[in-house]
Amino acid sequence: MSKHNPLHPYKEKQDEYDKRYLEMALIWAKNSYCKRRQVGALIVKDKMIISDGYNGTPSGFENVCEDENFLTKPYVLHAEANAITKVAKSNNSSEDATLYVTTSPCMECSKLIIQAGIKRVVFNNKYRDESGLKLLERANIEIKHVEL
Repeated sequence: MSKHNPLHPYKEKQDEYDKRYLEMALIWAKNSYCKRRQVGALIVKDKMIISDGYNGTPSGFENVCEDENFLTKPYVLHAEANAITKVAKSNNSSEDATLYVTTSPCMECSKLIIQAGIKRVVFNNKYRDESGLKLLERANIEIKHVEL
């Protein structure tokens, strides 16, 4: 007698959505002018993209992310921070949303994710410093690593 799992089709569909949105975030990352690393992020709620972001300099600054020593300038915004601040300027709410990001969040972005009410984070590449992921776990935010 086989067991029927009613959540199984939903999980498969969610896995498919996660993969597609992450692929879109990878495409969005190509908008970044940064040379060391290009990161893209999408915030999705109720199957709608409510915000997007990629790493780069603040609005009105020159589009150069690295200094003459090829180090990232301290004022460069991460993709997650750009997506979260963009949704803050809109009429949307990131409460209970999913963040799709090409690289796992750092500690600073993880703090923003928690405060923004985001409940899931789906990422492709692991960032060398995993303290951000540990903070998200502590906040009971669902984390999913998807390799593309």
